[in-house]
Amino acid sequence: MTTQQTSQTMKPATAAKKLGVYLQATPAEFQEGVVTRAELTALQADPPAWLRDLRRDGPHPRPVVASKLGVSIAGLARGGVTEALTTEQIDALKQDDPEWLRHERAVQVDVRKEAARIKELHQEQQEKRENQGR
Repeated sequence: MTTQQTSQTMKPATAAKKLGVYLQATPAEFQEGVVTRAELTALQADPPAWLRDLRRDGPHPRPVVASKLGVSIAGLARGGVTEALTTEQIDALKQDDPEWLRHERAVQVDVRKEAARIKELHQEQQEKRENQGR
């Protein structure tokens, strides 16, 4: 008795997220179909022109916008950015450097410092526990 291997599929929204693109900007056939894991791997390995263009020019989903601006997604929302932005719009925001963006970047710096401090503290505690067991 042989069983046929079925391909694992995902919704277009999941595939778009994994590809780092804004779903609504993808071609209709991508939005309306399902994507197999093999198709996703092929898209990542050899992106078609539409995917290269989206990654370069946008519009970009909020996680990508936040990353390009050096802020959190929540920071984007606090700054009033709730929609996808193009690379050109992101560059314009960087150029304008509004107060909210400077503030949110400073918040991110503090968050990263605190995360590093906590990580270091946990490492020290782990080392103490390991040394006490000897």
